[in-house]
Amino acid sequence: MLTPALKQPQTLPRWSRSLLSADVLAPVIVGLLILTSWELAVRLTHTPAYLLPGPILILQTLARDWPQLLPSWWVTMKIAFTALVCATVSGLFVSILFSQSKWIERSFFPYAVLLQTTPIVAVAPLIIIWLKNNTFAALVVCAWIVAFFPIVSNTVLGLNSTDPSLVNLFKLNRANRWQTLRYLRLPAGLPYFLAGLRISGGLALIGAVVAEFVAGTGGTQSGLAYQILMAGYNLQIPRMFAALVLITISGIGIFVALSALSHALLKDWHASAVRHEN
Repeated sequence: MLTPALKQPQTLPRWSRSLLSADVLAPVIVGLLILTSWELAVRLTHTPAYLLPGPILILQTLARDWPQLLPSWWVTMKIAFTALVCATVSGLFVSILFSQSKWIERSFFPYAVLLQTTPIVAVAPLIIIWLKNNTFAALVVCAWIVAFFPIVSNTVLGLNSTDPSLVNLFKLNRANRWQTLRYLRLPAGLPYFLAGLRISGGLALIGAVVAEFVAGTGGTQSGLAYQILMAGYNLQIPRMFAALVLITISGIGIFVALSALSHALLKDWHASAVRHEN
């Protein structure tokens, strides 16, 4: 007698499995608990909105003031994105230059460190004065200063961490500098570069907001920092928190997008992007 064929267990689609994974569920649950506790604490203690608004009021304010906040959000994101692109291109170029000459690296790397250690709040007014005819360019330069160093530092480390045995193998096969860079050093340094890029993504957004605070630009070219300043001056604290929520969500979105890019480029060959079953 023939036995009936066993039914194969139905598997969930890939997108639903990713949404139900611990990497997504764990932070979502923690976030909901924090927001719930925040809302309950505000309501039970009768904290006035001008001191600390609850999450529900912040979301209501965000929905109400969205037409005014959206243009400011777009201005801030344009500054951050432009600065990130400039930092990526210039950082990668400088890193390759450093990796090709130890003399150049020893001579100029301290000045890259100098950009990182200089408080952007202190130099932003000077940059804005120097580029007074182009406020957007001044804000981009300020954000670029903040985002530049992590890319240089991580990429130089990656390019210099190439396996010496593989470098010697390329030399034995008479590979020139360009071939060694293209086929060995750049692939070896790619994970380090992407790690620096994820850091610089958030720093570019921070640099853009700080530069906007210093510049204090208004009108149609005002960013979210200006909206925060004006809301604070007028004691519109829920609106100030709504602008902060937009900045936070944008930062998370930048990090998630760059993490997805990193995973897409490394998933087939690098250990950091390969999932291992416990």
